[in-house]
Amino acid sequence: MDPFVHKLRRHLRAWLHRSRSGAVFFVRRISYKDVRRATAGFHRVVYSNSDVSAYAARFEDSGGVCLVREVKGFDERSDHFYRHVQFLGRLRHRHLLSLRGFSVGRNRKRLLIFDNIENGSLKDHLNDPLKTPLDWRTRLQIANGVVAALEYLFLFSEPPVCHVSITSSNIMLDENFTAKLSDFGLLPSGGNSDTMPYSEDCLKQKSCRIIFQLGVLILELVTGQSSEMEGSDLIEWIQESRFYNSIDKMIDPDLGNNYDCTELKSLLAVAKLCIKSWDEPSFTIPQLFRHLQRKIHITHQ
Repeated sequence: MDPFVHKLRRHLRAWLHRSRSGAVFFVRRISYKDVRRATAGFHRVVYSNSDVSAYAARFEDSGGVCLVREVKGFDERSDHFYRHVQFLGRLRHRHLLSLRGFSVGRNRKRLLIFDNIENGSLKDHLNDPLKTPLDWRTRLQIANGVVAALEYLFLFSEPPVCHVSITSSNIMLDENFTAKLSDFGLLPSGGNSDTMPYSEDCLKQKSCRIIFQLGVLILELVTGQSSEMEGSDLIEWIQESRFYNSIDKMIDPDLGNNYDCTELKSLLAVAKLCIKSWDEPSFTIPQLFRHLQRKIHITHQ
């Protein structure tokens, strides 16, 4: 076969494959081989559950550590994944991981590649004794940053984001310890419905759980204790009528006495409201953000 015809056929097949896979503009497609190499064969696990697995990666053309997130459950016959990629590529916020690219590999394995997780996950720094403990100001900035990201996703994103998961495992920290949400989008990680569920009813249903998760996260920031199993012990503590009397016993020993008592009580009051609002929140996420700004003086990095 003529070399020119052979080359033309190869490019045509590649174009047809991209066409059938859904159109994705302005988001770089990264080869599965490069992703596999950057994650050491998908062995550098950051977090994992039934819907999503995430890995630390170092690409040859990047000096920093990236996050590769495998999303599961998308219908192979639809273009939902590619619509998801296109949407994530448009989001820009200081406290969201920026989408660097995507990849589709063996057995239709779908991967999202994000920048910059130089300091790993929040959970690492709260639970790993070998990590440098986070000081009080950094913890306040993390709480404030997470709420700021939620305000952006629910109020300023078009369409509004319907799925957000908040845990210390999937909150990443960049080189300046700025908090970055990593698990968010139009669909849950395992979603495969025929329409994107970003209706007003969807947002109301999801906001209850998100606000609850935020409350658990704040308790983890204050106590340094793990929130595994929905943080049942921490929740029982914050629901006690006289929990303020036991704060000294619950606060993270790594903080010592290097915290502001007034700010601590304000933060715990927010956590208590979030936990209490499991069934029906008495406030919106933007209202919560404004409340934190009024009660706690944050010096942005």
